[in-house]
Amino acid sequence: MSRSLTPQLAMLWESDEPVAALQQRFGFPDALSAGRWVAEALKTHWDIEVTSCERLVMSDRNALAWVVGPDGPFIAKWSVTPERFKRLSAIARLTAWLGSRDLPVSVPVAALDGETQVQLGDASMGLQQEIVGEHLDVDNAEQVHAAGAALARLHRALESYPEAGDLATWLSKPEPLTARIDQWLKTAGEHVPPEACAALRKIAADAPRVPARHQLVHGDIRSANILCDGPVITAFIDFDEVRLDFRIDEIARSAVLLGTQFHDWGPVTAEVRTAFLAGYQSVQPLGPEERQWWNVLVLWYSLAFVPPGDDPTGWRPAALDHLATLTNV
Repeated sequence: MSRSLTPQLAMLWESDEPVAALQQRFGFPDALSAGRWVAEALKTHWDIEVTSCERLVMSDRNALAWVVGPDGPFIAKWSVTPERFKRLSAIARLTAWLGSRDLPVSVPVAALDGETQVQLGDASMGLQQEIVGEHLDVDNAEQVHAAGAALARLHRALESYPEAGDLATWLSKPEPLTARIDQWLKTAGEHVPPEACAALRKIAADAPRVPARHQLVHGDIRSANILCDGPVITAFIDFDEVRLDFRIDEIARSAVLLGTQFHDWGPVTAEVRTAFLAGYQSVQPLGPEERQWWNVLVLWYSLAFVPPGDDPTGWRPAALDHLATLTNV
């Protein structure tokens, strides 16, 4: 059987030249060398005969290769950052556990030795079956509501993860929300609307202490990391940013950034945020303190993305619109 092991190269979000990135970051002289290395790794450690390596996408010192074998399409993901290897292994175990509880995640494929993350010299690789689905469309109200509900179920599961203590070894304890906002306000540039900063300072100071203890959260919930099949959420992907935090912080951040993918990040409408929160609360209602923090955090994250100079995607008006709803309450 003939094999095509020369993948198309691309950068996920950076503007670097892909061939140069492949050479300088990963040590491969060309795409064919990388494709052959991936095929050899999958044959040796997973006993999968790769028939084609279709594309290879790079981000920082991480790479993903889309490959096809007798059992269908797979995605091989590896890192060449050694200090992250133990963390990556812990995240792979977490994702496997979530999959065993029927959560919508991309479950890692265990290698021949039973491990879900394999060290290959200076690289650490995991393997997943490719999930059928399209990135979440924020113009689809059903998908947005379903994403909120799915996040609530994910939070419930993460709260009960039996190996959370081991994973927490690699994670920092979160700062209080008020302290984070105070620190950001000290460094916010002149491009951030001063009246909005003043309002944020006041409502954050007036907000109650978050009653819930921190827990594991996904860390990067947005369209780029949510796959859907019609109205069904098929997978939350990319748990690389998993962290310890208060769930309300992830809910608000996710709602603000829900429409973002890889380039040209922009805000969503208030209606999208409301639908996402409604979906979450259909599974896990917020307490009154969390509800108050929702408004604070939505304003903060909206302001945090206001760029200096031109604002082509509209972060500034989105933040001011949200502020107006608060002052009219």
